[in-house]
Amino acid sequence: MAYSNEVVRRARQRLEHKKADHESLQQARLQEIYAKIPRVTEIDKQLRLSMVLAAQAAFQKGVSGTDALAEVREANLALQAERKNLISAAFPAEYLDQGPICDHCGGVGYIGSNMCVCLLDLCREEQKKELALLSAGDPSFSQFRLDYYPEAVDPKYGASPRVIMGKILEICRKYAASFSLESGNLLFNGGTGLGKTFLSACIAREVTEKGFSVAYGSAQHLFSKLENARFRPDEESVAAADNLTRCDLLIVDDLGTELPGNFTTAALYNLVNDRILAGRPTIISTNLNIGEINARYSPQIASRLQGNFQLLPFVGEDIRVLKNK
Repeated sequence: MAYSNEVVRRARQRLEHKKADHESLQQARLQEIYAKIPRVTEIDKQLRLSMVLAAQAAFQKGVSGTDALAEVREANLALQAERKNLISAAFPAEYLDQGPICDHCGGVGYIGSNMCVCLLDLCREEQKKELALLSAGDPSFSQFRLDYYPEAVDPKYGASPRVIMGKILEICRKYAASFSLESGNLLFNGGTGLGKTFLSACIAREVTEKGFSVAYGSAQHLFSKLENARFRPDEESVAAADNLTRCDLLIVDDLGTELPGNFTTAALYNLVNDRILAGRPTIISTNLNIGEINARYSPQIASRLQGNFQLLPFVGEDIRVLKNK
């Protein structure tokens, strides 16, 4: 899961805070136990001393050293048992849990070079927050209202917009529910206010909850990242641009609203082509049809989208206008 550097940074910061809070709570509870049961204070001092004695016994040679180490261990176990009994008699079970916040990694967030499940969970939560901000809410497929789309058959399509959009909704549901790196690419095409951005956000939310990394944003915002990495490179900008290629799912919203130019055309071609070659799914929404994409960008880009993306034509009337009415 190739989460962005910013998402990982925030997740690691939260993990450090959780670790500090856990340690602070355990220390406060330990002081409470010491105040109520002075004998536990004495036992902890003896246990620390026993560690020194055990180390000394380990360096002794012969039978005497072995016997000394065994005696230290036996005394240590007796002290631990007495300590446990004293605490359990005066406090709730597991009141003083001195274990780490994560049994897998101890709270460091990594097992070797691999991210631990505890940090992965926090990355997923941080990415959900980021997507909620970008999509202005917490969208779900259940909120998509087909009653905004006309029931009358449109001769141009041979079906009603409601029927067409119902099929598109089902395709998007299945895409999100069964998402994998083999899910393929989608191209949302249609006029303003037909639900392209909303369904994109629904897919992003559900795919994120499955633990996949998602980069989601407007074309203008994403191309700005690529431009910064190209002309004003630093560690942060290069990492942000690299994440657009490496993330499990890239969603480019409102393609065609960004400023046109040679850089944008080249950046779009490279981004789409690199993700196709890497086998990483991409969703693009746009008001442009394939002919307009060909004219605005290049025949090569139009060809990539036609040959490698499933086209979903959004039809109907501007929902924003209908809602205002």
